[in-house]
Order: sequence, then structure tokens, then C-alpha cells
Amino acid sequence: MKVFRFPARHGYAVEMSPFLHNTLACATAQYYGIAGCGTLLVLEQREADIVLMRSFDWNDGLFDVTWSENNEHVLVTGAGDGSLQIWDTANPQGPIRVLKEHTQEVYAVDWSQTRTENLVVSGSWDHTAKVWDPEHPQSVCTLKGHEGVVYSTIWSPHIPACFASTSGDGTLRVWDVKAGSCRLAIPAHKAEVLSCDWCKYDQNVLATGAVDCSVCVWDLRNVRQPVAQMLGHSYAIRRVKFSPLFKTVLASCSYDFTVRWWTVPGMKL
Repeated sequence: MKVFRFPARHGYAVEMSPFLHNTLACATAQYYGIAGCGTLLVLEQREADIVLMRSFDWNDGLFDVTWSENNEHVLVTGAGDGSLQIWDTANPQGPIRVLKEHTQEVYAVDWSQTRTENLVVSGSWDHTAKVWDPEHPQSVCTLKGHEGVVYSTIWSPHIPACFASTSGDGTLRVWDVKAGSCRLAIPAHKAEVLSCDWCKYDQNVLATGAVDCSVCVWDLRNVRQPVAQMLGHSYAIRRVKFSPLFKTVLASCSYDFTVRWWTVPGMKL
């Protein structure tokens, strides 16, 4: 197993480049994000090890990172000071743009994947989600409805101007950016929901992971109960992710220091 360690930093998010299969970005913070600064690491996987290619420092912890879907050199991070930073790996001088409207920590960022738009969505401890055009300093819109910290914001890979979010209020919400409103609110867990992800092969299927140690899979056409619930983790689930290759496979990572792969029961191939 390849291991990379960076002194005095704790990792919060890792994302593979959509352009280069051997390149990944890692958002980190000092002192578990409670104090200190943050560093964005750009890493390259090689045959024998993982090598640091570039690093970028910020004056607060970095909690999430997302790659641009149309420029292999551009990334966005979310920070503890309520700002988003746009970085260009070809420009080592610092962020090329800083977006600041959130009043508390930015805990989630994601870049839209459909070809009809070029947008970033952010989720914050201020209970809001914001949608941004990376070329402009002001947000496109602010979406309110969650009654707790927004821990996860993920664009639909299928439906333009649509994203999902999860929150400390226990809900999974689906948003319509054009209408500026919540299309669907699902009481997904009786606990804080820390993560969600869309199935890459079915626009109606999402997964959630929560503090109650469960992974739930939802079909938006019938949300009275989950399609499946997977139990096995012994602590809160920090992140869930569907496989890009197999419809019924997803992964979860937890504060119990394990990563688990699941085959979703009841889902057709």
C-alpha cells in the first residue's frame, strides 16, 4: 500500500483528477481544523510511491477540494474562514480568486459535471448552500432550508442545475438551482448526515452516510424508506462514494478508521 504523509497536517478530503488518473488533490488542516492554517496538496501516484508535486498554503484550515471539470490545472477548496479559493497548479503564487460570502466554515465544495454549465456549489456551517460561477466574485444564488450545518453538497452527474446536500438536521435535500428552491427534503437519518453521493448510472439514486453509523441508499421516486441500509461501521461515516465503474458498488469511510466497499442489495445491474 502506498502511503504519503505531510508533517503537521490532517487530511479532510481527497479527490482524483478527472483528467489525469495518477494525480490527486488533498485538502488538509493543522490541529484538526480547530486552529492554524491549511494546505492544498497536489500529489502524483507513481509505481512505487506517492510524490508531492505542489503545495499551496491558506491562512485557515481547508476542509474540501474539487477539481475543475474543464481545466486540468484548476481546483477549488473550501476553508474555515468561510471562503472558497480557486487555485491554478500552473501558478504557484497563490489562489487566482477568493470567493467570500459564507459567514462560517465552508465544509463542502463540488464542481458541476454536466456540460451545459460551469458552476461550483458550496455548503457551510452557516446552514446555507451557495452556487458560484467561478469567473465572478459574487454567488449566483444562496439556498436556505437546512436547519443545521451543511456537511455535503454534490452536483447531479445527470441533471443540469441540480445538486443534493446533507446536514446536521438529519435531512437529505435535492435542490433546483434555476428555481432557487428545494425540490425534495428527505428525513434520511435520525442523526447528523455527513455525506451523500449520486449513483453515476441512475439519476434517481443517492447514498447517504451518517453519525448513526449507517449507509442508506435512496430512490427519489419513492422516499418513504431507503432502498437499502448497510450496517457495519462502529463510528460515524465521514464520506460515501459510488463507484464510477459499477452501478451497485459504493464505498464508505468512517471515524472507526476503516474503508468499506458495499454491494447494494436490491439494486438491479
